[in-house]
Amino acid sequence: MQQHFSLADCDVVGFDLDHTLCRYHLPQSARLIYDSFAQYLVTEKGYDEDLLILAPDSLDFCCKGLVLDIEEGNFLKLAEDGTVLRASHGTKSMTFEEILENYGRREWKHFNTVSGMVSRTAKYYLYDNYFDLPGALLCARVVDSLDQHDGQKKYDFWKDMVAAIQHNYKISAFKEDCGMYFPEVKNHPDKYLQRCPESVKKWLKQLKNAGKILLLITSSHSDYCRLLCEHILGNDFEEYFDILITNALKPGFFSHTPNQRPFRTLENDEEQEALLSLDKPGWYSQGNAIQLYDLLKKMTGKLDPKVVYFGDSMHSDIFPAHHYSNWETVFILEELLGDKSTVPAKAESEPLEKKGKYEGDQLKVPYFVSKQWGSFFMDRLPGLENAEETSVHTWSCKCISTYSTIAIPSLEAIADLPLDYRFTRFSSNSSATAGYYPSPPRALLPNEDSVTMK
Repeated sequence: MQQHFSLADCDVVGFDLDHTLCRYHLPQSARLIYDSFAQYLVTEKGYDEDLLILAPDSLDFCCKGLVLDIEEGNFLKLAEDGTVLRASHGTKSMTFEEILENYGRREWKHFNTVSGMVSRTAKYYLYDNYFDLPGALLCARVVDSLDQHDGQKKYDFWKDMVAAIQHNYKISAFKEDCGMYFPEVKNHPDKYLQRCPESVKKWLKQLKNAGKILLLITSSHSDYCRLLCEHILGNDFEEYFDILITNALKPGFFSHTPNQRPFRTLENDEEQEALLSLDKPGWYSQGNAIQLYDLLKKMTGKLDPKVVYFGDSMHSDIFPAHHYSNWETVFILEELLGDKSTVPAKAESEPLEKKGKYEGDQLKVPYFVSKQWGSFFMDRLPGLENAEETSVHTWSCKCISTYSTIAIPSLEAIADLPLDYRFTRFSSNSSATAGYYPSPPRALLPNEDSVTMK
């Protein structure tokens, strides 16, 4: 495989919506997601009311790449070989001795399954995107609460958590003003959504003018997608894309066959009958990558059109697009911003009157390095029996170089580059830092004392 990647070589450019094309004000959206789940657990399922109170620094617990061992109530940070680097029981960090006692120095028991398909099952849940992360903090606090009241050994709260997620995010919730999440974003879009920078809008038009086919593929339902796109891109947002696919139910969009997941047309945001094939560009619901690719062949007149897909979730976007569809993938990783010691200048350019407008939201921005969990990319493994400690890559970091073509902090980071800019891609024979643009995370650079152990 060639060492470089260029958008100029791609026929089709696809985008995820949430946290890719549409960026959120993270402290505010994290708080809203946490509250919407907690409210449900307390009012509908009888959980402790203390869950509704959130200390300002508690979002420090939220760190992408954590895996929840559901039955044990433990959160794990895994090394690339599956050993446990850090762990917490509920919100409480486990000591190195406790980790050794519980997990030893061998691969975590479910690592084979989780690493093979970057998957989730009834036994564990992988937290890999900003919509999920506040739920990790809530689950951890639920474990604390159950320990305090019942002293449980095996935990059975997960079904209630799933019910809370379904209640807030179900397909009819937006229309019915159900749950807490959608009504709040509808009423205060500016509080939660960042408008798309002019440079990105210009870049999307540039891609289209260069003859690229532009796709939007989101698991959000069409009504929420419309609210987001009108807010971030403007009322003419449909003109940016050739094909819009909502309620795509990723990763199933990539892994399912046409029979399992047909495309449907939409009328007034209601899904209509299943389509036997996809014949023309337009707005669709559900669907599958196989029939989409057949349409792309027709539209490009090529047998093997080259597709690149931008997304922020390893589980829903990057792994399945790479694994099932063999698409190029660009991983949006805001953690590359948090790697700097100060807030990026771009984020500071908000007018002063907007700053501090949302009182009580002075929560730590989730993409800054978590004190409890350390770097998303690296960690140190204490040596056994007086041996030296060693620096190791995290499993999350390994996934990035295995399944992404390149990783960038935001679309804005590349919007001003010429379309024929040649990015160095991740590949098995290049260095672990090759595919990060504009620069690799500090934690991965040699002789960098940026990974701290408590």
